[in-house]
Amino acid sequence: MRIFVAGLLGAIAMFIWTSIAHVATPLATAGFKQIPNEAPVLSAMQSSIGDHAGLYIYPWVDPKDPNAMGKSMALMKTNPSGIMIYHPANSRNGSMGPLLAAEFVKEFIQALIAAWIVSLVAVATYFGRVAVVTAIGVSGTLMTNFSYHVWYGFPANYMLAQFIVDIVGAFVAGLAIAWWLGRAIRTS
Repeated sequence: MRIFVAGLLGAIAMFIWTSIAHVATPLATAGFKQIPNEAPVLSAMQSSIGDHAGLYIYPWVDPKDPNAMGKSMALMKTNPSGIMIYHPANSRNGSMGPLLAAEFVKEFIQALIAAWIVSLVAVATYFGRVAVVTAIGVSGTLMTNFSYHVWYGFPANYMLAQFIVDIVGAFVAGLAIAWWLGRAIRTS
């Protein structure tokens, strides 16, 4: 039960931080730009892709092709390249409630895992426990965001903003988790 409570407190702290980061700072929009002359681009996407939601990469090379990497590199020399998440009109729920709930559940799972790991390691100090949770956050954000930058060309300012959001999120979760789990150490 103490790990569950620590995870819940960590998730609440992380959720508060990520809410602040996305509402009150420029971190949420770092690296994003509007498509110039957007209307004809959206029209062309709708005409070409239609109702087929998905994650698209261009230029496309069949990944089963044994020469896929070479062909992809050659195509990128003469064609634009990128990835795009496409959702047809009216295909997503426009309500923030389910999205915020899903985000909180994700953060609760992260904090629960971090609390479990902290409970397994022999770290007696408060800031030592905070450091363990923060290190988990650093590892997680490097695992995804740096690779997105390297392989897909995500902008550096996007990657750095995500590092800040994720690492500070892990740190504040660590503050709550370390406090709660430290109570058991003090009462032992």
